[in-house]
Amino acid sequence: MISCCGKSAVGFVAGVVLCVDLAWAAAAQPTRDAVREYPSRPIRLIVPFTPGGGTDITARLVAEKLTERLGQQVIVDNRPGAAGNIGAELAARATPDGYTLLAITASITVNPAIHRKLSYDLAKDFAPVTQTTSLPYTLVVNAGLPARSVKELIALAKSRPNGLTYGSSGIGGLSHLSGGLLAALTHSNLLHVPYKGGAAALADVLSGQIDMLFSTPLQAGPHLRSGKLRGLAVTTRTRSRALPHLPTMVEAGVPGYDVNQWNGLLATGGTPAAIVAKLHAETVHALQEIKERLAGDGSEVVGGTPEALGAHVRRRDRQVEEAGPADRDQGGVAGCSRARDTRPPGRGGYGLRSRALA
Repeated sequence: MISCCGKSAVGFVAGVVLCVDLAWAAAAQPTRDAVREYPSRPIRLIVPFTPGGGTDITARLVAEKLTERLGQQVIVDNRPGAAGNIGAELAARATPDGYTLLAITASITVNPAIHRKLSYDLAKDFAPVTQTTSLPYTLVVNAGLPARSVKELIALAKSRPNGLTYGSSGIGGLSHLSGGLLAALTHSNLLHVPYKGGAAALADVLSGQIDMLFSTPLQAGPHLRSGKLRGLAVTTRTRSRALPHLPTMVEAGVPGYDVNQWNGLLATGGTPAAIVAKLHAETVHALQEIKERLAGDGSEVVGGTPEALGAHVRRRDRQVEEAGPADRDQGGVAGCSRARDTRPPGRGGYGLRSRALA
């Protein structure tokens, strides 16, 4: 057998391969100096929805304060599409060095139950930083729609052959499922119109292109105050401090309805624990600085631990699985600058039951 420096050729080759593998692994990880000096350059915060939506507004407020606290620019990068999947996939593939972050909502945790072929695993490919906020959705309608209560809205939907249309930030998102749950619980005809983000859906309900929308108080608040939109109810078990005059969906006559939206911050999986810890600490401080601003628009600051956010994401996955099978990878027909589901939620079957979505 041929030998080399007292080792077999096979052993020598194996050693070289191992050394190369270790070198690549080391190159892919930040050095100790890089961790200690973090951040030494701008940070990208991916928002997987269009500008102007509730997630985007919250992310920009947080980014502004993080920029001040970290001494480096935190730049919001909107990557909308596929109910948040495009932005999430981009963040999952990023180098795990803390320079790419992802703003998430409860909506994104639904995606594994809706889409068959995701290239990422939310629980495994990301490092939780913190849950930033918790907030209700508000059921809003165009001010010209002849419905001043949820009961009147449902009666109107049942009286029209084609029902009513409602927008969402994308197929499988929480605003989509909120409408599906309402349709299922009330046996009404609500036609889903998905968009690439909440801002585009809001624009169309304002113009009368669609009838209704489940939006955050942060996003819809100015239009409710101006009278361009009419609020009918909030989706959580308790009333919103920002909109205390609006009833809950249960109070409005829909027993069993409870949907809670939330926002969070993730880093790419494999990001060093020291960097995650620094991001968590600075984000919690940043949230306290904008707490009153967010509270005025209906958002409650959370700022929990990374472990708490990770557990929340896993619990959400279990809730979606327990809710039953969903219609996966639903298509649509282009029209009026958006795709439309041709089957009404509740009749087409979104796998939703009378349960909390939180």
